[in-house]
Amino acid sequence: MRLISTSRDELLKPLLTVAGIVERRHTMPILANVLIKKVGTSVFFIATDLEVQISAKAVFDETPEESATTVNTRKLIDVLRALPSVGQVSLSVEKSKLLIQCGKSRFTIQTVSANEFPTLTELTRSDIEINIPSNKLKHLFNMTHYSMAQQDIRYYLNGTLLVFEPTLLHAVGTDAHRLAHCAVEIEGVEEPHDIILPRKTVTELQRMLPDSDDQVRLQVGIGQVRFSFGNVELISKLVEGKFPDYKRVLPTDYVCYFDVEREQLLGSLNRAAILTTNEKLRSVRVQLGDNLMTISSSNADQEAANEELEIDYSFSPLDIGFNVTYLQDFLSSVKSETVRWSVKPETSSSVLLGVPGEDSFQYVVMPMRI
Repeated sequence: MRLISTSRDELLKPLLTVAGIVERRHTMPILANVLIKKVGTSVFFIATDLEVQISAKAVFDETPEESATTVNTRKLIDVLRALPSVGQVSLSVEKSKLLIQCGKSRFTIQTVSANEFPTLTELTRSDIEINIPSNKLKHLFNMTHYSMAQQDIRYYLNGTLLVFEPTLLHAVGTDAHRLAHCAVEIEGVEEPHDIILPRKTVTELQRMLPDSDDQVRLQVGIGQVRFSFGNVELISKLVEGKFPDYKRVLPTDYVCYFDVEREQLLGSLNRAAILTTNEKLRSVRVQLGDNLMTISSSNADQEAANEELEIDYSFSPLDIGFNVTYLQDFLSSVKSETVRWSVKPETSSSVLLGVPGEDSFQYVVMPMRI
């Protein structure tokens, strides 16, 4: 039975959309497969890791039929990439094999019954349902994703908090050493609501969301969330747990601040980072004095780096240590020409970083001993 006949690139497009969720190692071999499901003239490509499910729909002007199978995702993509970009590619199911034909090339790949493929239960009721421009939603994730924890035993930190308010959608990421918060305007929310998205859900949305103002339909149900945009649908389970109260972390009493050129500061930090000692902590020293920022680092081999930047700073001197990665992540994510540092010289408790004129974004970094 023929499933699809189209060009190589048209076939690769939906496959590559869903392939990001497919891990190379699985406890269940079927999770290495993609479900190819034909309904009428539409073909759905579905992949899942049991936590996140991505579906991409394509229409190839085929004869309406009902059929489905699963095949190893990586093998299918590798075969298609090896084929010439011109000419028609056809996929057919013959007994327990998927037959791939293009010109005089012919491949057969083992299939597994579509009945064995696990899919996430569809949302039956939405507590929250909004439409939001794709570029707005992507901006939220781009500005906060780097603060998510990785493999923390406090599992609720390994994700991004979304807080729905009547006029604002907040995104928050933290690993307990730093916290990033960003908010955008929305409509359609009556009662406040919050959810925690898994790390993989956030990274997949960053990858797939277009940089356009096309609308994304966002629906939140019991233990689940769904994002629908274009021909793509992502369904994700939610992380259970109590996220830290980010409002208590975001300070409001910083009165000492200065602006600095982003690329110049990032360059100085990148150079100082070369001679840090500990690959994990990567500490640098930042000294603020009379209109001068000094960035320095050293290592166990008695090697050292020193960078100086002219700034408009006339407050009390400050000597503070940072994990340089935390600063690099922030400076690499924002796109403004300048960034703002807000400090408390009398306490050195934390530093608030942001973008001049953009009150909707804050990044708090805790210092480290030097």
